[in-house]
Amino acid sequence: MTPSLRRRIGFEIELMAPQGRSRRSLAYDLAGRIGGRIRPVWHHDSEPSLVPGLGRFLHLTQGFEVLRADGSQLCTLVDDITLMDGLQPRTPAPPGWYRVLSDDSRLLSLLAAQCDPGAPLERVLDPVATLWGPGAEAEIVGDVVRLDDPSGATIALVAPQGAERERPCEIVTPPLSENHAEALEELLEPSRELGFTVPNEAAVHLHLDGAPFRDPRALANVVLLFAHYREGLRELLQTNPACRRLAPLPAQLVAAASRGKPTIDELREAADEGELTKYFDVNLTQLLKDRPLRDTLEIRILPGAITADEIVNRAALVELLLDRCEDPEPFPVAPTGNVSALMEIAAEALADRSA
Repeated sequence: MTPSLRRRIGFEIELMAPQGRSRRSLAYDLAGRIGGRIRPVWHHDSEPSLVPGLGRFLHLTQGFEVLRADGSQLCTLVDDITLMDGLQPRTPAPPGWYRVLSDDSRLLSLLAAQCDPGAPLERVLDPVATLWGPGAEAEIVGDVVRLDDPSGATIALVAPQGAERERPCEIVTPPLSENHAEALEELLEPSRELGFTVPNEAAVHLHLDGAPFRDPRALANVVLLFAHYREGLRELLQTNPACRRLAPLPAQLVAAASRGKPTIDELREAADEGELTKYFDVNLTQLLKDRPLRDTLEIRILPGAITADEIVNRAALVELLLDRCEDPEPFPVAPTGNVSALMEIAAEALADRSA
């Protein structure tokens, strides 16, 4: 029997479309089943650059929001650049698939706000060109569109996106407050029927409401849980060893969380010293900001899955462990930090719920 989840959770589920299909295929299928519609959207991401002196490329890729008949969101389907295994790097881009590149995050935000993700490649930069006046004009160079400002500095490039990048598909749900398993299966059953699979590098991410963990004691307990029980958590949740962008929390943050009752300022300072980013086993970055973009605690170590039962069963274990983190007493640190210790803590939390 699949347990019921009690927290408000948004899910990110990484899948791979079969050859000949794409995340657009799934978007149209889902919309057709519910009498809804799809809306093209931009997805922000970055990747390492091969250009000397340029650490990373920032880019916008094409995604699709699936809307119900009443206009509410069912889900969004986007690319995930960590999913690469099995894709054919020399495959040319299918018609209409491209990405927008820039080396400035502020410019990329402007491009996302001004450009239509449903526009054809050769016209997509036109709205931004008008912002720079008559001296700026998009130029087609081979199969690439380049927009320079009047001084000749490049604002953005648009290039066809081949290498089967239309096949990776991350399903992003809105926050779900109830009937989590049913809501997920509404998305995953059609995915299975269309031949989508779990990629080699896949993960499932949970975005839980951050409010309970803004208390510095609760936040410190989350740090202690993921630091001292790292291997036990990975075994218990069956973390995918091929999953990218995971790392143990910085030692500076763990040390600060271990000092009795740290303040939020102490935790923030330690996070800065440890160069904390979102790409750790647990993403705490939004909890350390006064004005978060998305006020969530993100759990990143669940393995890929394509059935609701798999996802909800693991999420239920995470919920119980987070229940214990909300207790103001410091999180217990077992000598071994193993699965047995975690299961005991989860059992105690479940008993407290039932009391």
